[in-house]
Amino acid sequence: MTTAGAMLKGWRTRRRRSQMDLALEANVSTRHLSFVETGKAQASRALLLDLAARLEVPLRERNALLLAAGYAPSYAESALGDLTPVREALEHLLAGHEPYPALVVDRSGDVVRTNRSVGMLLAGVAPQWLAPPLNIYRLALHPDVLDVRNRAQWSAHLLHRLDRLVDLTGDPRLVALRAEVRPWVPDAGSVRVLDRAAQLMLPLHLGHPEHGELRFYSTITHFGAAFDVTLDELSIESFVPADEHTRSALGQPTAVPSAIPMP
Repeated sequence: MTTAGAMLKGWRTRRRRSQMDLALEANVSTRHLSFVETGKAQASRALLLDLAARLEVPLRERNALLLAAGYAPSYAESALGDLTPVREALEHLLAGHEPYPALVVDRSGDVVRTNRSVGMLLAGVAPQWLAPPLNIYRLALHPDVLDVRNRAQWSAHLLHRLDRLVDLTGDPRLVALRAEVRPWVPDAGSVRVLDRAAQLMLPLHLGHPEHGELRFYSTITHFGAAFDVTLDELSIESFVPADEHTRSALGQPTAVPSAIPMP
């Protein structure tokens, strides 16, 4: 079993912080921090939480750090269905974004909420790919699912995003997901994600059975100051038209396929 000290050292190394730098910021001696990391000293609950916050450790991993040190977790992990005000806020945001697509995903990329317009993005997708849990990385990266016209660039972008999440969280679920999807994009490492001289951001070019090619920009929104693990790991991904043709095609929202999970 990994000790709290080893976990703390791992997070400090992951964040590229020195013992001296972190100790000065947390107002403890470098010697004490060294003893905590090697197991020669027991850190208080307050110190562990302070260090974890300064290292930007995600809430799920802060709970694991506390448990390893023999303390009870500090952060609840609620089912979204039990968070009525949050669920209602999400549904308001999703509905307000129509007729453009928007969806809520968890840290692993599994879809937990969508608006009606997401059906437009998934038109023509075979039913077997829509069985829950619907995962945005599997959908977008597998060559047989979505008709992504700029697949090389978009896949490289998504893999970079997944790599960054693995680096930020160390989540073994994300490590396994990355290992699963990376073989689907064998040449991702050689692709320039964005030519900054040519455009402001990378659009998604998506083939559609009725409307030809649709082009979207995407934005990602997170809850600020979340103190629940579930909320901390949720994000809202919204798509907006990148050209007039797409804006016109999205004039009326399309019904969402029934297989999309809507807990």
